[in-house]
Amino acid sequence: MRRQHLADNYGYQGNQLVEEENDEMTQGLSDKVKTLKSLTIDIGTEVKEHNRFLAQMETDFENTGGFLGSTMKRVQAMARAGHNCYIWYLLLFSLFVFFVIWLLVKFS
Repeated sequence: MRRQHLADNYGYQGNQLVEEENDEMTQGLSDKVKTLKSLTIDIGTEVKEHNRFLAQMETDFENTGGFLGSTMKRVQAMARAGHNCYIWYLLLFSLFVFFVIWLLVKFS
């Protein structure tokens, strides 16, 4: 009879230890789940910010593409107009000025 009482007591203490260990493990898992939840919320926020940034960049690139397209049309129209000699004179004058500046810097 006395042994039965000791066996029951050890069984109760063993179950209590297992329960405490399970509670600790459950708390650890709960903390990890909270950390993962916080991390996924932060990732979601970051993704939304990047999507907004990409949408703004897309709009900016579309506007820039339209601006460059209209500028290229103007340049092509100017090239077809036949005023190319003025462009050549301007280019030669610019080269002459750079050459004179280079000579002044080299020999001074």
